[in-house]
Amino acid sequence: MEIVRDIKTMREKVAEMKRQGKSVGLVPTMGYLHEGHLALIDTARKENDVVVVSDFVNPLQFGPNEDYLVYPRDMDRDAQLCSEHGVDFLFVPTVEEMYPKKGNQVDVFVDVKHLDENLCGRFRPGHFRGVVTVVTKLFNIVSPNRAYFGMKDIQQLRIIEEMVNDLNMNIEIVPVPTVREPSGLALSSRNTYLSAEEREKAASIYKSLLMAKDLILEKGVISTAEVIGTCTRFLSQQGFKVQYFQLVDYDTLELLPKIEPPQKIIIATAVFLGKVRLIDNLVIEVR
Repeated sequence: MEIVRDIKTMREKVAEMKRQGKSVGLVPTMGYLHEGHLALIDTARKENDVVVVSDFVNPLQFGPNEDYLVYPRDMDRDAQLCSEHGVDFLFVPTVEEMYPKKGNQVDVFVDVKHLDENLCGRFRPGHFRGVVTVVTKLFNIVSPNRAYFGMKDIQQLRIIEEMVNDLNMNIEIVPVPTVREPSGLALSSRNTYLSAEEREKAASIYKSLLMAKDLILEKGVISTAEVIGTCTRFLSQQGFKVQYFQLVDYDTLELLPKIEPPQKIIIATAVFLGKVRLIDNLVIEVR
């Protein structure tokens, strides 16, 4: 495995691979890799001749009071895991390399409309603008045939799918299912902020999603307000501060006033456990 730190070299390496007729898969990450990231890497490894992992904590997608400065980082460990999982190139640019203007200023962004109005986008203004801007930069640098994103960050995945479609990018976006602990807790780099007791309690997040699924698919509840109310009360009783619990249309990410089959629905929630913000979702089809 080769570690690449600058854009020019990364472009040259990929260009050489493509001259040899090789396909390239990109796994964009913010580092501090866990089994969820490794599932993305392993999927990319099966489907491409060359695998590139980017390891970059992107300041553009963090709000002023969010955890950019304390976001967990461990480059040596990330490099070891990537090497063990057959990664060809680990791209680790600095902030100055990605945003070279004075003060890391950015004057041109890729913007998002409508798709960021609900779920996390409603509570993290500017977040998805930062995400799609850096992903566009990575796509331009690496020119992958395929790029891999986890379904745990479902709004991010859907926005990137639409971005690729709307901007005619010749890249296949490959969704990879959420990886969970045995308790059901979705793997996240932010889980490292949790104590052992909090980690155990956090398993209730997935239980709330399963509860919503059961209410809709098994009990036939058609009122989304009823589903949301039941699940929000459950989470509150478990000690969470619920930022949102929403049911949205898979394609448009618009809030659903009621269940009307056939529908593909994202059941999603964001909660605080102490100061730690955790998200999770489940995708269901109502026939």
